[in-house]
Amino acid sequence: MADTNKANGAALGVDESYSSVMIVVAHPDDAEFSSAGTLARFVEEGFDVTTVVCTSGDKGTDRRDITSSELAELREAEQLESSRRLGVQTTEFLRGGDGELAPNLDLRGKVVRMIRKHRPDIVISHDPFRPYALHPDHRAVGTAAVDAVYPTARDPLYFPEHLEEGFEPHKVAELWLYGSETPDKFIDISATVDKKVEALKAHASQVGTAETLGERIRDRARERGKDQGVEMAESFKVIRLRR
Repeated sequence: MADTNKANGAALGVDESYSSVMIVVAHPDDAEFSSAGTLARFVEEGFDVTTVVCTSGDKGTDRRDITSSELAELREAEQLESSRRLGVQTTEFLRGGDGELAPNLDLRGKVVRMIRKHRPDIVISHDPFRPYALHPDHRAVGTAAVDAVYPTARDPLYFPEHLEEGFEPHKVAELWLYGSETPDKFIDISATVDKKVEALKAHASQVGTAETLGERIRDRARERGKDQGVEMAESFKVIRLRR
C-alpha cells in the first residue's frame, strides 16, 4: 500500500497532486457495480475516498413482507459493510426517496454541499448523457453531479448557506462518468476485482446468494479490458475541469 500520508496518483494515471475521490450514486450497490475495483485501487494508493448515496434504495425489492423504512435500514447497513470491505473511509446517505429523485436545485444543492464538505479532486457519477439510460434516479443523480461540479460548487454565490456552515467553495479537478458510450479512461482492476466481488456480496438483498456473481463481474471486466492491454478494467468518460 502506498504511503497513507501521500496519495500515489501516478499509479492510476492521474495528477500526482490529487489526493481525494468522491463517488455520487443513486442507490446502495451502484458504486460497487460500476466502480468498486477502481475505488479499491484509489484506497490502496492512499486516496481519501467518499461514497455519497442519494437514496437508501427503499423500494428496490420484489418482497412484500418488508416496509420501505425497513428496506432502507437494511440497505444502508449493506452499503456500510460494502464500504468497509473496500476500505472506503466515508459513506454519506442523502436519503432521497427511491424512484423520486429529480435533477432540480434541491438535489444539486445537496450534492454541492457534499463536494464542499469533502473537497474531492475527482468526482465519479452516472453518465446522464448515455442514450436510453432507463432508471430516472440514475439520470437525475448524474445530471445533478455534472451541474454541481461546474460551476455551482466553485462559486460562492451559489448556495451561500453552505458558507455559513463552514463549507467553502471548491473546484473539482476531474469528473469521471461511468456507463458512458464513449469511455476514454480505463482502470486496470485485475488486482482488485476480488474486492469488487466481495463488496457486491455485501448487498445481499440485491444479489441474493451470488452464486454466479463473480463470474459475471469478471466476464464484464475482461470485456472492458481486452482492447486496453489489461486483463480486467472499469471504464469512464473523463471531463477535466481544473487546468
